[in-house]
Amino acid sequence: MRILVVEDDTETSSYITQGFHEEGHLVETLSDGRDGLSQAMSEAYDILIVDRMLPGLDGLSLVRALRAVGSKVPVLFLTSLGGVDDRVDGLNVGGDDYLVKPFAFTELLARVNALARRPHMKEADTVLRVGDLEMDLIARTVKRGGGNIELQPREFRLLEVLMRNKGRVLTRTMLLERVWSFHFEPRTSIVETHISRLRTKIDRPFGKDLIHTIRGSGYTMHDQP
Repeated sequence: MRILVVEDDTETSSYITQGFHEEGHLVETLSDGRDGLSQAMSEAYDILIVDRMLPGLDGLSLVRALRAVGSKVPVLFLTSLGGVDDRVDGLNVGGDDYLVKPFAFTELLARVNALARRPHMKEADTVLRVGDLEMDLIARTVKRGGGNIELQPREFRLLEVLMRNKGRVLTRTMLLERVWSFHFEPRTSIVETHISRLRTKIDRPFGKDLIHTIRGSGYTMHDQP
């Protein structure tokens, strides 16, 4: 899943990000409510995790604005405001769930997975396809030619980014940011190594490459000759 976390507490944000990364999910974080609203309106996410007390724009206003423009993305409020009225306010503006801090990551994960299983997330949102390659974001499975392909969490995340951007060229820097959350040059061949592993698993056994290198630019996925 692609998850946007809007949380201004850096310790909480890092804790959430690390946990979801270990589960193989794509996580982006922002600390300002206005930035969170702009990002949620311009990009497609499977789940939003939103704090209520945010600089720029509070969480309630953020979600209210999203619902006003017709966005149906599931939203989980994660906040220290735990009174009955607080929870009611969060649900009334369009929140789908409400979790009070302090919290256990296992519960947060379970609630996010429960939201992802709800009917409003259609197959088009939860199943990615490129040619005969299929990725189920909820079941966390990858298949090609009808057979299952076992991937490590980081491999799964890299493949998800490539499949979500079918036909688009992604640079090494873009992949480092989206898959590893690196906003600097690590001076390693980590991208190339993981691309090679993916090719070994999803391309070489099937006789037709879906991952393509665009020399001097980056990588792309497509099923064209």
